[in-house]
Amino acid sequence: MKTEVLQPTPQALARSAEILSAGGLVAFPTETVYGLGANALNRDAVLSIFAAKGRPADNPLIVHIQDRAQLKDLCEIPELAPDLMAAFWPGPLTILFPKKEIIPSEVTAGLSTVAIRMPSHPLAVAMLRSCGLPIAAPSANRSGRPSPTLAAHVLEDMDGRIPLILDGGPCDVGLESTVLDLCHGQPCILRPGGVTKEMLEAVLGMEVTVAGSVLRPLRPNEKALSPGMRYKHYAPNGSVTLVEGEEADVLSALRRLYQSSASSQERACVLCFSEHMDDLFDCHPHSLGSKSDHAQVAHRLFHILRQLDQEGMERIFSEVLPPEGVGLAVMNRLGRAAGFHTVSAKQVLADHPI
Repeated sequence: MKTEVLQPTPQALARSAEILSAGGLVAFPTETVYGLGANALNRDAVLSIFAAKGRPADNPLIVHIQDRAQLKDLCEIPELAPDLMAAFWPGPLTILFPKKEIIPSEVTAGLSTVAIRMPSHPLAVAMLRSCGLPIAAPSANRSGRPSPTLAAHVLEDMDGRIPLILDGGPCDVGLESTVLDLCHGQPCILRPGGVTKEMLEAVLGMEVTVAGSVLRPLRPNEKALSPGMRYKHYAPNGSVTLVEGEEADVLSALRRLYQSSASSQERACVLCFSEHMDDLFDCHPHSLGSKSDHAQVAHRLFHILRQLDQEGMERIFSEVLPPEGVGLAVMNRLGRAAGFHTVSAKQVLADHPI
């Protein structure tokens, strides 16, 4: 199969609508990351997403719509949902709704809920309007890889696997949407993103909880209610180690871990905040962005992880953010990229004396 990469023209939108209506796949940009879309009401089309990505079938998908009127055919609407939709749609918030029978079980991994969002990226909106379909779309990468924030990232993973990529330039947010569960009692964040716990609480006027699995692996037999929960995700080819502790200890620990790997002839680097690039100049540093600008770190993260693959990095040692605000979303992605391998800076310094 030849994969076309098309700029956003009327002809490209017509081509995307033709492919989606025929049960094919189209990769398209959203404000979060690039998605790999198929007709959400076509079982065979949905199954082709899993095949193209190499994605396990027990990992639910998100359905993308361009008009709230579409909801009446797809789901029931919980009492709290309208206020959230008014505040955050279109935008990077996915809400779990009780699903209707029209949604194939392949979309929801057999769950009774369906995850739905309304993207704000103008090309995503134009594509959805052009095809007139609800579109099931996970991120447009091979399963487990860092999510794509450029059309070039999609092509790297999907060349020859899908017929069309719509190129809408770089994604603004850079991390997947927040997923909020309104179906199982108190509102609960299943996957953090650009819409934060604090923003949701300000609209709802009540506490929003965060699922324990956000910063840990799912336990045996624990169901994945949202994409990005069950498996190692967002991972570069090299192994990632997160280093936590007091700032001075972390910088010293990153240096010693780098030196240990480099002395073993491993291709190693550190991920650090821009404020620490000079301190770690001799450790092949890569900037995550400013430690005071969590949105910048979120925007850069997946791009940097893919860059490390291009550089052939085998060992990656990273600073961490406090898990609050957008920092919670960053640490969810970094944690899963590392398989939740986190070490204490003090322990590293004890194990690697000068």
